[in-house]
Amino acid sequence: MIINIDKDICTGCRECAEVCPVSAIEGEQGKPQEINYDKCVMCGQCVQKCKAYVSIVDHGAEAYDNKRAERNLPNSVLEPLFAAYNNCNLDKVKAALADKDTITMVQCAPAVRVGIAEDFGGELGTLAARKMAAALRRIGFNKIYDTNFNADLTIMEEGTELIKRVTEGGILPMFTSCCPAWVTFLERNYPEMKDHLSSCKSPQQMGAIFKTYGAELDNYDPAKIFTVSVMPCTCKEFECNREEMNSSGYQDVDVAITTRELAYLIKDMGIDFNSLPEEDYDQPLGMYTGAGTIFGVTGGVMEAAIRTGYELITGQPIPAVDVSAVRGSDAFRTATLKVGDIDLKVGIVAGLKNVIPVMEDLKAGKLDLHFIEVMTCPAGCVSGGGQPKLLLDSEKEAAYEARTKGTYAHDAELTIRKSHENPAIAKIYEDYLLTPNGKESHHMLHTHYCTGENNFKK
Repeated sequence: MIINIDKDICTGCRECAEVCPVSAIEGEQGKPQEINYDKCVMCGQCVQKCKAYVSIVDHGAEAYDNKRAERNLPNSVLEPLFAAYNNCNLDKVKAALADKDTITMVQCAPAVRVGIAEDFGGELGTLAARKMAAALRRIGFNKIYDTNFNADLTIMEEGTELIKRVTEGGILPMFTSCCPAWVTFLERNYPEMKDHLSSCKSPQQMGAIFKTYGAELDNYDPAKIFTVSVMPCTCKEFECNREEMNSSGYQDVDVAITTRELAYLIKDMGIDFNSLPEEDYDQPLGMYTGAGTIFGVTGGVMEAAIRTGYELITGQPIPAVDVSAVRGSDAFRTATLKVGDIDLKVGIVAGLKNVIPVMEDLKAGKLDLHFIEVMTCPAGCVSGGGQPKLLLDSEKEAAYEARTKGTYAHDAELTIRKSHENPAIAKIYEDYLLTPNGKESHHMLHTHYCTGENNFKK
């Protein structure tokens, strides 16, 4: 199971149950809790919330060492171990790095770069994009790529798909498909609505290009490539193991680790993160725009899609690249944007609990929108279950705000802020994918969805 509650440690405070968006945590007050895996969407918000722990100081070295070993954590980990936790996949990563015949590629999600510095004493929301690239290079990865590039690719595909649905009479509203916990929730609870989801893979799974296009660029044997994704999300492990995620001819992404796990790995290898120089990601699959960056915050996918969609529809530059109408932290917010002759009606859902009324309105025929972004975690990926642990509830609002601010600041400082203007994106279509939503790109970058119990590995 990806998300677990250790009954030896759990005190039954039920704070985890309060934050679970799908009521998957069950049990009596004061007694160890259990996860109902038929409901769990593996978002990891319980992992962030949990306060019951075992530590060397309070419980002794033997008890602590036993729990650390049970969780497959590196011996260098000395921090308290909490009752709610997610799987650790560092053993798989280390094995691949140690194998001289394996080519290792790594991609990093946008939210990781405004979170990871916190695990090294940095201020909340510190941007550490290029320092993180340096750390990954010293860890020993052969190629340091970026999920932000994949996010730009997602916009090209998703934006084109939305335009086609709006202009040619497709199924509306179209929902974003970037968040695997949200996709899983819809598949299980509203399977009749699955055709409303964009068919685009998430940016992580757009990593299918690493074992195809990327392999061709460097003349690598794709059978020898092992791809790692660093994600703020605990559900990404589930997503990369879905049976259909193999359009590269192999498992598209071999393993997903969290921001916290990357920090563990950096510390375990004795790397002084704070003393690292700033370095670039490898090209061309490490080139990204501001639009790719803002995928990490709620409303970011919507804004990135609008920046490109506006220009694809009108043939004119968007009047303001900052689409402030879709920014914010409201549980559910809507906006109407003038895009040429189209009044584009959009909605943004922050927090999975808030999507249920939206889905019920859709079932009742009362939802008049074209495009809806849904993120399971309360402030988007910056508040993901795999981000650095926030020990005090009072820290959360400040952390989410700082990480969001850092994300928008990074967007603003980049020279290119629209996905379709990324020269590496133009090049991959010219040389390999040919056209957005075309035959080649649809095979590589799009997927299908499941219903019932099918394909729900945990």
